[in-house]
Amino acid sequence: MMRVVYLHGFASSPQSKKARWFQERFAQKGIELEIPDLANGDFEHLTISSQLQVIEQLCSGDPVTLMGSSMGGYLAALYAARHPEVEQVILMAPAFCFAKRSINMVGPHKFLQWRMSGSTHMFHYGAGRELPLRYDLIQDAQSYEDYPSFAQQALLFHGIHDQTVPWKLSQNFAARHNNARLWLLDAGHELTESLEIMWDTTLDFLGLEGSVCRSEEEWDAAPHRIGRAKPTVN
Repeated sequence: MMRVVYLHGFASSPQSKKARWFQERFAQKGIELEIPDLANGDFEHLTISSQLQVIEQLCSGDPVTLMGSSMGGYLAALYAARHPEVEQVILMAPAFCFAKRSINMVGPHKFLQWRMSGSTHMFHYGAGRELPLRYDLIQDAQSYEDYPSFAQQALLFHGIHDQTVPWKLSQNFAARHNNARLWLLDAGHELTESLEIMWDTTLDFLGLEGSVCRSEEEWDAAPHRIGRAKPTVN
């Protein structure tokens, strides 16, 4: 039985609408989509390392398919680069170059205050309110690579209207990794406009029954579809 683990985004939770949507779809295929709480109940002390530890404890070195959104996509790439038992990865608007772009999370002024004081408050979508967050997140993130390199087959989705994580980052990654297939979508960061087409593509990528198996021309003509990104390097 295929094992699939979904990694939610920053300041999100296992209750995210997108995670639950995919969980329902996988359940229809007889697959339980596992959705861990990457903060492990402690958002204040969240780091990249602590989240990778949660993933490692859950996966236990077993063969697994990782599916990650935003920061969860970046974590999936980092974990796959360190764990060859990962079979394949599906990355949705992966937050590559997280440490370098971290100033954009709160703006220059608040970021400086965060660094100086060691703590700030960040809105947590899962909790529905602001929660404290230590600057340890940024310091820890600086020890990780911008673009994790892994050998597993990868499927990437990114919206061309993404205002949170530039789609060019996924394009740059795909241009340097022959094992990656990138689909650019007429969507924003959440990608909720394109869930159905993403699901069809995911079924095809995983070789699951019920995949549409359209030709590339048909994919390009599908709603919310821009087409496969050409391998250009910027």
